[in-house]
Amino acid sequence: MKISPRRIDKSSMRRVVITIIAILFNVIPAYFVYRFKLPIYIDTIGTIFVSAVAGTFPGIITAVATNLICSMFNHTALYYMLLNIFIAFFISWYVRKEKYKKKRNLIPHMLVLAFIGGGLGTVFQWLLLKGPQFEDVAQTAKIVAKGSETGYFFTAMLLNVVLNLLDKSITTGIGVALIYIMPAHMREEIYNSGWKQRPLSDKERKDITAKTDKKRHSVQTRTTAMLTVASLSIASIMGFISVSLHFEDTKKNYTQNAINAAKFVASVVDPDMVNRYIEEGQSAPGYLETKKLIKEIHDNSLGIEYLYVVKIVEDGCVFVFDVETEDVPAYEPGEKIEFEEAFLPYIPTLLKGDGIEPIESNDVSGWVMTAYYPIRNSSRETVCYAAADVSMLYLSDYIKEFVLRTLLVFAGFFILIMGYGLWITGHFLIYPIGSMANKAENFIKGMDDQESLEESVKELRKLDIHTGDEVEKLYRAICEMGAETAEQMREIRYYAEATARMQNGLIITMADMVENRDSDTGAHIQKTAAYVKIIVEGLKAKGYYLEKLTPRFMSAVVMSAPLHDVGKIHVPDAILNKPGKLDPDEFEIMKTHTTAGKKIMEQAISTVNGENYLKEARNMAAYHHERWDGKGYPDGLHGQVIPLSARIMAVADVFDALTSPRIYKPAFPLEKALEILKEGAGTQFDPKCVEVFMDSLTEVKVVLKKYQES
Repeated sequence: MKISPRRIDKSSMRRVVITIIAILFNVIPAYFVYRFKLPIYIDTIGTIFVSAVAGTFPGIITAVATNLICSMFNHTALYYMLLNIFIAFFISWYVRKEKYKKKRNLIPHMLVLAFIGGGLGTVFQWLLLKGPQFEDVAQTAKIVAKGSETGYFFTAMLLNVVLNLLDKSITTGIGVALIYIMPAHMREEIYNSGWKQRPLSDKERKDITAKTDKKRHSVQTRTTAMLTVASLSIASIMGFISVSLHFEDTKKNYTQNAINAAKFVASVVDPDMVNRYIEEGQSAPGYLETKKLIKEIHDNSLGIEYLYVVKIVEDGCVFVFDVETEDVPAYEPGEKIEFEEAFLPYIPTLLKGDGIEPIESNDVSGWVMTAYYPIRNSSRETVCYAAADVSMLYLSDYIKEFVLRTLLVFAGFFILIMGYGLWITGHFLIYPIGSMANKAENFIKGMDDQESLEESVKELRKLDIHTGDEVEKLYRAICEMGAETAEQMREIRYYAEATARMQNGLIITMADMVENRDSDTGAHIQKTAAYVKIIVEGLKAKGYYLEKLTPRFMSAVVMSAPLHDVGKIHVPDAILNKPGKLDPDEFEIMKTHTTAGKKIMEQAISTVNGENYLKEARNMAAYHHERWDGKGYPDGLHGQVIPLSARIMAVADVFDALTSPRIYKPAFPLEKALEILKEGAGTQFDPKCVEVFMDSLTEVKVVLKKYQES
């Protein structure tokens, strides 16, 4: 079995081309808007266009590629990738649900887009920039909010939504124009170009999805779970490693910055003046100039929280210089503080004047990394230490921001990967297999009808699955198997019909042999068979005994009805054709036709391996003289213990006996016969069988008239 090569048609190529064009329609306007510093973006024209024309996944590709390229000239663009992706999802859903056909949906459509770009965009701006991205928005929001942080946020959001309403009106207008420029047939071809089979309608997709959702471990569920778990696991591991390495690397760099800052401070402090600086403070010669230099070093050193010079004594640190910060005032020269707990192990070393490794502590100064560098005089004696503190909280906040930015970028690529995985599994696996499963179910349901069976094979072939892999191979094998099965079923039905005709012929022949011995039962088997058919169909229509009235049972009952009196072949002619009433002994002999019929049928059943219709023939032959109240023969069965086929035959047999002339009586009028049946309902007969017989008098009269005239 050859698998067809994967088709690369014009529609697929067009989808690729319009995706590239859509990316350009996003990037080029966005570049000029950024260059001219306008408070809008104009970066979703292509996303709207391609999502509407080609579907969700091409829209996601367009969104991701757009923000990736825009990040080359706007470094924050990459972090807003999710917003563009959300727009792709919304537009593809909007078009798929045909919301655009109703004009009243236009305003909600624009508001949703404005909220995605402006509302969610404001949240992203606060997370990334701690405020609005555009200066004009920030200034206006501050004026309106009048110092309220909450008011500032919501005012900025409202302004962003309004700006995005303008932005999305422009981009939607241009996107819609591009859609209408494209010929309708080309749009349809591109929209359906992703299918690896005949494109499925929304209803067909929903049917497959609905059946899939009912299954706890469906292929779709497992595939989605596998992609999600694999992607998240890899991302989590890589993210943890990345953040850990970045944290350690950043910590190392900041620590080195502290060491360098301390060294630099040590180079500008005159060690021979330290004692005078402590004693005289700012009035000491060169003190203010040195402090200014230290302040400049602080301001130009990345990550340095505190920068100071201290002299280590037995009972604490004596400040020589200290740079004040916004939150903490500077210590005055000569002011002494106690050692922090983290420094206690290093006091002996510091008192000796030796250098120490940077110390991480979380005490009076907060969570900091401190680097000490000795300041030595001309005699190489350490007179004090230059110290630089790096705030670990600052470093932690930096890492948190790094994680946030990483998550925003990762989320966009995660959706892209998931979208690709689900698109691949959907079009190459789930939809083809689901379609085959649905058609196979229809094939099985149509097994009882040749036309339905052949139509199912045609519908299966119309799927035209061309995935170019094992799924296509399976599809072609199923198509061949279905065609061969349909042909075999045609042959089986032909032989079955021939066999059925032969069986019917044998049944009628056997029944005629019995009937020809009875001088006054003209057309009895034909009429009773017709009445049986009327009753069994009436029961089905009324919904009675549905668990029993299968098509096979109904066919078997009608087919074997003529054999209900086959046991009469053992009844002597003198009794069978006696013109008068039978005496008790003769009647007992006549009653044996039920047990004799049962034996004959059981012998036949054993011969033909128990065909179903012969089992019902046995039941009718044996029990058609049983009564509902249990007073019948041969076994005195009652109610529903009597086989249903025999209860049906009892009504048909008695009615024909009443309405047919016999040697010992004339035919009863129809009204009298019906009255007798009604009286016997619930005593002699199954009341439901009598009920449906009475409801079918039109058909009954047709049978009577037919055989009265013949």
